[in-house]
Amino acid sequence: MTRVVLLGASPGPDTSPTGLRLAALPGDPTVAERLRSQLASYDPRPAAIPSGDVAAALRALADVAESATESLLLIPENSVVHDELIYQITKTKRGALALVAKEPRQGLTGEEPQEDNAETEQEAEAVPIDEAEPEIGLNRVEGLPVRARIGKSRVVSVGTATHAVTRPNAVMLGPLYVSARNAPVLAQTCRDLAAIAHTFGPDDDLVQLVVFGLVRNGVSVGVRGRRDLFYRRVTTQEEVNEAGPEMAAMDEDRARLNNAVKGADGFFTTYFVSTYSRFIARWAARRGLTPNQVTLISIALGVAAAACFATGDRPFMVLGGVLIYFAFVFDCVDGQVARYARKFGVLGAWLDATFDRFKEYVVFAGLALGYVIAGKGEDIWILALAALGLQSVRHLLDFSFGAANRRKPPAKLPTLALDAPDDRELRAALSRRREERSQGGVRRVLKMWTKAGKFKAVYWARKMIVFPIGERFAAIAITAAFFDARITFLTLVIWGCVAAAYTLTGRVMRSLV
Repeated sequence: MTRVVLLGASPGPDTSPTGLRLAALPGDPTVAERLRSQLASYDPRPAAIPSGDVAAALRALADVAESATESLLLIPENSVVHDELIYQITKTKRGALALVAKEPRQGLTGEEPQEDNAETEQEAEAVPIDEAEPEIGLNRVEGLPVRARIGKSRVVSVGTATHAVTRPNAVMLGPLYVSARNAPVLAQTCRDLAAIAHTFGPDDDLVQLVVFGLVRNGVSVGVRGRRDLFYRRVTTQEEVNEAGPEMAAMDEDRARLNNAVKGADGFFTTYFVSTYSRFIARWAARRGLTPNQVTLISIALGVAAAACFATGDRPFMVLGGVLIYFAFVFDCVDGQVARYARKFGVLGAWLDATFDRFKEYVVFAGLALGYVIAGKGEDIWILALAALGLQSVRHLLDFSFGAANRRKPPAKLPTLALDAPDDRELRAALSRRREERSQGGVRRVLKMWTKAGKFKAVYWARKMIVFPIGERFAAIAITAAFFDARITFLTLVIWGCVAAAYTLTGRVMRSLV
């Protein structure tokens, strides 16, 4: 569950904005009624923080955060928003996440952080202190003062009416997610902010003030743009009348479908599977198929492919190649169905991880058996066992490294007193931190290799060299269909050894820094 906190609500039932109605929607609901119905599945009894007195609102928010045992979602009650955007914000794994809009720059029309025009976190931190003067943001985006500095992945600095920020470029639109582990920090931050509330201006937004405090207290606040989803705060009926058609014109279902596809898949999966598998996932979800049922289809196709390979006949080898390809397609579809239909479970996750290995290994057995049946020699079992052993070791290393990383404490960010008039000290501390982290040969190599990933060729080469499951299934399908099992196993062993050496080297280097 998520503890929902509605900001700016007036006391009493059917709280404001009661007069603002979304006439474009069925039932003619008010903005507040619609938002509460959207949030009911997260928290049927959301906390309400009245507007007006900023100090009182901050103290009330501190009380809610102090008593919370789950993550918190702070959202203004006058929000008009897509359901999918709420879901995307609340499912983040970050300790805190804010919805932001970036100030349009000359030649750019998009207001969200984009891959091709947003600064990296390091670049945002690297602004020379003596070349960029802190300022009180006077420009506005959607009625909110531009008083935040964001990089590609997180909020770097935030200001207020009396706290200057270096080169502000964004606003906090409204929704703010804070994980349960950061709830105590949020509570203390709100109390500290309430103590200096007299220094804030009338145009200081409550959410932006909270992010201001969190960032200065060393909390890493991630950023997310609206992208292809809708969010807007409304204060007049005219704004509501504009927001309704604008939201209706955006294809929320298509955005939800796109979000069902993993963003970090390999080259083969991205260009030869996910381009159409998402539509199979939507078709399956709309007909009531569960992710586990799709997993069973994938397993059946994998076993059928192994049976075809076991014959050793060329036509069946080709058919086996086709079947193993579609076994992988449905392996992707089951996860996409789970994300699209929001049906998650421990059993499903266990089945998916376990039977991915089962399909792969049963295909190894089918290939080797077919090679023997075709009279080409029994020494193929050595290659089959080598491929199976290598892949098992790689999986073991993947899981152990992942477990070790989860136990690693998050890096601490610099802090700054809330009463500091500007962010010079914070920026200086970030610059020193960046310089310290770049010292040493291993760190420099890792930094150079990370920066090289901005080039698409390098990005996809790095994805392919680790020999992910999509590339492995593609290699099996192609080599088995056009050659024989010996070529398949040699491909798996050679490419697998290169992948193991690459990943092991990278993980050892990252463990040393």
